[in-house]
Amino acid sequence: MGDVDNLPEDIIAINNIPHIWLFKQVSLVCHHGGAGTTSAGFRAGVPSFIIPFSNDQFAWAHIAYDLGVGSAPIYPKNLAAYKLIKAIDCALINEIIKNAEILGANISTENCAEECEK
Repeated sequence: MGDVDNLPEDIIAINNIPHIWLFKQVSLVCHHGGAGTTSAGFRAGVPSFIIPFSNDQFAWAHIAYDLGVGSAPIYPKNLAAYKLIKAIDCALINEIIKNAEILGANISTENCAEECEK
């Protein structure tokens, strides 16, 4: 995992952790927008903001925004601290939090994989 001896005390370095578990522990998720990561965020019912950099990540970033469960995506070439702050503030408004909670609750009632196996 590289040299992590110089991290501040409030940052924890980990090698591997399931998104499904981790995302349920936080109030906001920032990620790249891959299908698996995005679905874990949706399932967790927490708002997100996505910084896509390739392939389907751009589509998932816009889907999250269009569903009202996250802020508008930030593209890497436009990344700046003030834009991150704005995205966090946007993603944590009550309407987006509620939309994310509803989406997470709706997804948790689905059993598509079980139905497809029948």
